[in-house]
Amino acid sequence: MPNGILLALLAYASYSGSDAVIKSLGGQFTVFEIGFFATLFAGFFLFFTRPVGERWRDFWRMKRPWAVQARAWAGIASGVLSVYAFTHIPLAEVYALIFLAPLLVTILSTLILKEKVGPWRWLAVVAGFAGVMLVVRPGFRELNLDHLAAFVNAFLAATSVILLRSLAQQEKRTSMLGVLVGYGLLFNGVGAAATSFTLPNAMQLVWLTMAGAFTAGGQFMQLLAAKYAPANRIAPTHYSQIVWAVILGALFFQEYPDWLSLVGLAIVGGAGLLTMVREEVRLGTVRWNPFARTRL
Repeated sequence: MPNGILLALLAYASYSGSDAVIKSLGGQFTVFEIGFFATLFAGFFLFFTRPVGERWRDFWRMKRPWAVQARAWAGIASGVLSVYAFTHIPLAEVYALIFLAPLLVTILSTLILKEKVGPWRWLAVVAGFAGVMLVVRPGFRELNLDHLAAFVNAFLAATSVILLRSLAQQEKRTSMLGVLVGYGLLFNGVGAAATSFTLPNAMQLVWLTMAGAFTAGGQFMQLLAAKYAPANRIAPTHYSQIVWAVILGALFFQEYPDWLSLVGLAIVGGAGLLTMVREEVRLGTVRWNPFARTRL
């Protein structure tokens, strides 16, 4: 189990590295071009992580194709909005809003899956939103489309998790990833061509490759972590990204959250952990990982 937890921590550190690289590329490329190259290189590295017993050439064979494609489009939209948010507002604020996703899953599960939600999980939802308010503080600082993009990203991530819950036992991982990568390249490629495509120089290409490699590395280490530890032990490591958001933001982007923001981030993390604990109590074990990466 310690190996699984360590791998999960490394996975989320790798994801944070990808987000930081994407943030550093803001202003150099359009959102679509960053998304295209990040997806391209992530897809290249993920090609070598094919699960045993599955074949990439069969990725198009699906039992529920419409649900798989809906999940892919939710992931694509989430990816575009996350790139937009990361390149415009501080890392800590983006993560605070994105980390609403597990709490939004609670809300959507009552509406879509008709699940019963107890008072403790509703308390976590309220606390999570209160924590986000401490971080972004509407009325005390300017809120703009960047914050809205991060919030909609959280909603789309929650939608993707709900779809994953219904597909996990029916569809192959190659199908889920293959459709996501294929649509991601098509959508971002068309968007880049229709807006302003800038050919990357050698150094920019290295950074774009790193963004894809960090994402693929995170996906791979997350899969390995699941072999050594159950999902309910791995899930809390997701909140290590809050620490990385503060560290990377301070080191590379001169973003220094004040004490109210740090308290808000802690509340958001605590609310997410409470949601996970109540899920474990209700089900005996977490049947799905609500913190899985839903975007490339």
